[in-house]
Amino acid sequence: MYSYLKGIVTEIESNYITLDVNGIGYLIYTANPYQFNLNEEYKVYTYQLVKEDELSLYGFKTIEDKQLFLKLISVKGLGCKMALPMLATGSAEGIIDAIERENILYLKKFPKIGDKVARQIILDLKGKLAANINTSELVSTMDELVEVLKGLGYKMPDIKKVLPHIDRSKTIEEQIKEALRLLLK
Repeated sequence: MYSYLKGIVTEIESNYITLDVNGIGYLIYTANPYQFNLNEEYKVYTYQLVKEDELSLYGFKTIEDKQLFLKLISVKGLGCKMALPMLATGSAEGIIDAIERENILYLKKFPKIGDKVARQIILDLKGKLAANINTSELVSTMDELVEVLKGLGYKMPDIKKVLPHIDRSKTIEEQIKEALRLLLK
């Protein structure tokens, strides 16, 4: 198995790139091929799928995306061809956030992901992603929010009740205001 390949992108198509590594062109399926530029050198983190009737390479620009992909394909009923479009249309932080908050509607927006698969993703991955994937920014914002609320005298059980309702895409200041509004209800 290959951990990564380092080479020059010689071809970009709608769902794959061709990476020239010392004269050998590797066809690598990727979530967003257009994040790569022609004739530039890249280190592409890879996952090799070996099946009876298929031998494929899947590539990622960051190790975090590869780790998330590996976690996603570990879910029962979710294969590479379903996990790759999830990374193409959603951010890693958004996917992790949706799993942690049990946001089935967010997961169902991805191609071929129905209610059953979305619930299976949450069941299999909730609580397991933050430890294995670099989500330091997302986690540190939540830690900071919790610390601020504890500093204001709120108890952890009350804080835990409002955390799932906080929009994590907002700034920390906006998150604090939103949390305080919810806590005062």
